[in-house]
Amino acid sequence: MTLLDTLLDDAPGACPIHLVRPAGFAAWRDAPPEGSGRAAAWLTASGFEGKAGRHALIPGPDGGLAAVVLVAEADEPGLVWDLAALRAALPAGDYALNVDAAAPADAAATAQAAALGWVLGGWRFDRYRRQPAQGRDAQAVRLAWPAAADRSSVRRMAEAILLVRSLVTTPAEDMGPDQIADAARGMAARHGARFRLVRGDALLAENYPMIHAVGRASARPPLLVDLRWGPEDAPRLGIVGKGVVFDTGGLDLKPAAGMALMKKDMGGAAHALALAGLVMDAGLNVRLRLLLPCVENAVSGNAFRPGDVLASRRGLSVEIGNTDAEGRLILADALADAGDEAPDLLLDFATLTGAARVALGPEVPPFFTDDDELAAALAAASQACGDPLWRLPLHAPYRSMIDSTIADINNAGEGGFAGAVTAALFLKEFVGAAKSWAHFDIYAWNAKARPGRPVGGEAMALRAVFRVLEERYGAR
Repeated sequence: MTLLDTLLDDAPGACPIHLVRPAGFAAWRDAPPEGSGRAAAWLTASGFEGKAGRHALIPGPDGGLAAVVLVAEADEPGLVWDLAALRAALPAGDYALNVDAAAPADAAATAQAAALGWVLGGWRFDRYRRQPAQGRDAQAVRLAWPAAADRSSVRRMAEAILLVRSLVTTPAEDMGPDQIADAARGMAARHGARFRLVRGDALLAENYPMIHAVGRASARPPLLVDLRWGPEDAPRLGIVGKGVVFDTGGLDLKPAAGMALMKKDMGGAAHALALAGLVMDAGLNVRLRLLLPCVENAVSGNAFRPGDVLASRRGLSVEIGNTDAEGRLILADALADAGDEAPDLLLDFATLTGAARVALGPEVPPFFTDDDELAAALAAASQACGDPLWRLPLHAPYRSMIDSTIADINNAGEGGFAGAVTAALFLKEFVGAAKSWAHFDIYAWNAKARPGRPVGGEAMALRAVFRVLEERYGAR
């Protein structure tokens, strides 16, 4: 049984959850659907003020639960998390959502946000526990499918978000390059996609020298996942994700505190894989190519060094200013390959820089693009679905910060300023003939627990980006 199974086709006798807007709460309270004044008296006596995000349990005459009122805006951005929080607070039983005084403009969006929030509110990562995490059985709280919900849309998005969370939260011992490749292989099989793997020294033979250089020191060989799907004559969509399964920092070793969360450094690959799954499951009208360079940045006698100059697939020589700036190296080879096909849109995802976290914190991923139309669409989608994103500039004069005196470019440069911008400018050198490109510098982690978002891996920008793709390409 999965969390999606807690959304029921039919729930006779289900306890109603009344969704009420803050502005309409007083009117609803004074004339509740239950008919008597019992609900109004209870809410007044208990001091319930009807503020956004609050809920109240309303008892019946027998002392049992007669109804639930959830005060929330009925639009999508906050409703997902309001429903997630409510689910965690409800006693076991069956429930049904009633949109009373909320009167949403888009009933389908409201229904789908509620259903998605319900699923996410029940998720826990219990793979390594002898006993499930403390709290009531998540399967014991069930909701009837909201009438207007598109079940396929809810299912695919829930599965994509939970895939990211599961992959990123799994420790590196059990989530190496081969395990990411296995996840991609399984997804390819489910959707009839072509799957190809380039592994170990074959990376050199097929001209992916920087992927090989970064991963060669590990006992687990580096690899590149190459997945293709869709008709040849459809618009071309490239998706690339950074898959550093663990980052020691290489020979420029990170301190112990800096390595504590480095199992999440493959978060870009997890996001890219999940987005590719969304595209294929929805049947978007694209020719998709997914590239996942996957490595462990380890230390051994053959590790690449500070000061080395690496060849790249694009033909540019890259001086290594810091071996801890390895993610952009593996992305560069993959982006060069994807760009050679002149995709209409090329997207990359990476847990790339601490500078992005300093600038915007852990919850707002920056993105970079020269395409103003794409940037506007991403900003609008972010606002509409409550999936935070913020555009940062590809400020061309900062390109000089990653100049090299002996090579075409330096992977880290000097000075320490504008680290997220210079990383994006580095990647831009490799995107080639792509007609439009965007880079997402994500954190992929919840550092603190919030409703529906426990501590651990997290999907960021996924809902907003997929909304743009749906609007742009539609289904075949």
